[in-house]
Amino acid sequence: MSAIAEPITYAHVDDNLARRNAMVLAVAQALAGGNNTVIVSTASIVGAVLSPDKGLATLPITAMVIGMWLGTLPVGALARRFGRRFALQIGSLFGVASGLISYSAVMHGNFWLLLLGTFCGGLYAAAHQSYRFAAADTASEAYRPKVVSWVLAGGVFAAVIGPQLVIVTKDLLSPYMFAASYLGQSACAVLAAAVLQFVKIPPVAAQRIESARPLLTIVVAPRFVVAVACGVASYAMMNMVMTSAPLAMVGCGHSVTDAALGIQWHVLAMYAPSFMTGSLIARLGVERVTGVGLALVALSAAVATAGISVAHFWTALILLGLGWNFAFIGATTMVTACHQASERTKVQAFNDFLIFGSMGLSSFSSGQLLEYLGWTAINEVIFPTVFVAAALLVWLTFRREEAV
Repeated sequence: MSAIAEPITYAHVDDNLARRNAMVLAVAQALAGGNNTVIVSTASIVGAVLSPDKGLATLPITAMVIGMWLGTLPVGALARRFGRRFALQIGSLFGVASGLISYSAVMHGNFWLLLLGTFCGGLYAAAHQSYRFAAADTASEAYRPKVVSWVLAGGVFAAVIGPQLVIVTKDLLSPYMFAASYLGQSACAVLAAAVLQFVKIPPVAAQRIESARPLLTIVVAPRFVVAVACGVASYAMMNMVMTSAPLAMVGCGHSVTDAALGIQWHVLAMYAPSFMTGSLIARLGVERVTGVGLALVALSAAVATAGISVAHFWTALILLGLGWNFAFIGATTMVTACHQASERTKVQAFNDFLIFGSMGLSSFSSGQLLEYLGWTAINEVIFPTVFVAAALLVWLTFRREEAV
């Protein structure tokens, strides 16, 4: 049998503990994800006001994504050295700092300080994006898709917390729009840190760490390559559209409330299916569910290019969220099948390093594309990207069938 079909074994397999951790991490995800949603809903609008060039309006969100990218490897290193919970709590500190710095940026009208604030938000995101892997640390192979999807289901509440926080607080410190929203963002990070104290993940034994394979051996395996391709196609493309959508909606004459609600529906669509995605993967197979997700991402682009009404924006954002959920949970599940317990943190961190690096590129190009080529051009980039990922997924499926 081919190496890609060999079973992956984890240390300390305990599905009851995995279930408990997943529930705790889902609550933390709701709060930490709300932090992210505040940035996504507001930063491009604030950036358009404070930036010296309108083409740089989405740069604050790009700074957040760069923070996610640069934070992934340190988070993995901290988890290996001091344990998962310590690494996640260091991230929480940056979440608190993000809101406070962004608040100061708005109060002083400082664009560069805003970039620092959202960059810290990205470092926080690098930590809370790894919640999904933390839940899988003690889960059996069959149980992993379920706990991963349960953690991401916490994003359903993030979809409500973030946009509603923005809507309620945006004018509280008038004329400094969104200043109070950023203070609320810090409060969410404090609450998430308190919840994380209840996470319990046994460390990997030192002798198992010493026996780990070199990273290069793992990441050149076909399954890992395809997992990363699907992760990039789903997350980078989703981020590119989500980054520019609020600014595009306002530019098309829609209100800030319409834009915030559009992001709310989008984030709800991203996370609500998580209650069933793990079960669908267990029943239909990870490749099929991932393929459906990629198809939905492409369909969202088709809707977005068809018109600029609120209905077009919201429908496209909802389809994009659904596609992201299926494709990204599928990609994450594939990654967990690529490594042993002793290799998990470095492989998972490297996977996120690649995905968030691509997101940094898509986020920055989003502002440039919107300013110089328009909303339609942003969505047209999705088609070739999804096609390549889907082709690789089909190739992997046939390769596995031949190997059995």
